[in-house]
Amino acid sequence: MKNCSTKMAVALVFSLVLPAFAAEKTQPVRMGSGVMTFDTVPGWGLTPEGKSAVGPCHGGVVVDKAGSIYTSTNLGVIVFSPDGKVIRRFLGDEYSNIHDMKIRQEAEGEFIYGARNNNAEGIKFNAESGSIVLKLPFPEASGLKLTKFSPTAITVAPNGDIFLSDGYASNHIFKFDKTGKYLMHFGTKGNDLKEFNTAHGMTLDTRYDPPRLLICDRNHQPKGRLLHYSLNGEFIAEVITGLGMPTSAAVQGDYVSVPDLEGRVVILDKSNAIAAVLGDTPEPGKRANYNVPQDQWIEGIFNGTHGSSWDKDGNLYVQDWNVSGRLMKLVRVK
Repeated sequence: MKNCSTKMAVALVFSLVLPAFAAEKTQPVRMGSGVMTFDTVPGWGLTPEGKSAVGPCHGGVVVDKAGSIYTSTNLGVIVFSPDGKVIRRFLGDEYSNIHDMKIRQEAEGEFIYGARNNNAEGIKFNAESGSIVLKLPFPEASGLKLTKFSPTAITVAPNGDIFLSDGYASNHIFKFDKTGKYLMHFGTKGNDLKEFNTAHGMTLDTRYDPPRLLICDRNHQPKGRLLHYSLNGEFIAEVITGLGMPTSAAVQGDYVSVPDLEGRVVILDKSNAIAAVLGDTPEPGKRANYNVPQDQWIEGIFNGTHGSSWDKDGNLYVQDWNVSGRLMKLVRVK
């Protein structure tokens, strides 16, 4: 009887302690500094059973004008509501392996532009219906003879010209007009000032007038860097050096978020000084590690950040390069 009472007492203690411990583990984590301070949203983007709704991912994030969040995965594109519920999915080969995405409001609606690394093309599709309206294969008109074409980044100029970076192969950046006609290319592989060693990410930097290209040179030696180029392919300047492995960039107002594959997000201000560093992992073995399963995720700690996007309220959505599929919402602290 004594043993039974003891077991009951222990069970009661655990029934009280474990829920409190579980609640403690899922509390929001505050990160950043100053105006770039954020709180995580535990459980955002998970199914009711607590599993990731994303699946293996190696892609990007965009937010439409209604506030819906699109993230690309190995199998397609998944669309979430701001509270983390799945709204719709674009699945199948046409939407798989989109390594980078940009969204753009045009006269006919909102369109998503994607760079497909494993499928060797750029695409454009309607954000609402998913209908594909343009494909950009390797441009034969360039006269180049490449053995591999593996686009990693895409962005669009104000006039509709499209830039597609062959970041996993030649490191040329190709420019097309809005109809998909090849116009020019620039850049080449290397570690010199005006060369790219994995031109992995790219966006239109609207912090400047006129806008310019902001390019993430991920594997430049000895450390990754960001560069500015004009929309005519002319080198302007190194923006910042000494980063880890910058994978992409997203601009809102005077700030740009730069996911780093080594497990952090760096935010730069308009002068390109570091305003905040988010989610930096302290474990070397988990930096740039695709194979961190969901049961090893730590709230507020990233492992291999790959894509990011802002919503109209300044909240930030971040995708990890991850075998289980990790998409996180960071709420801006006003």
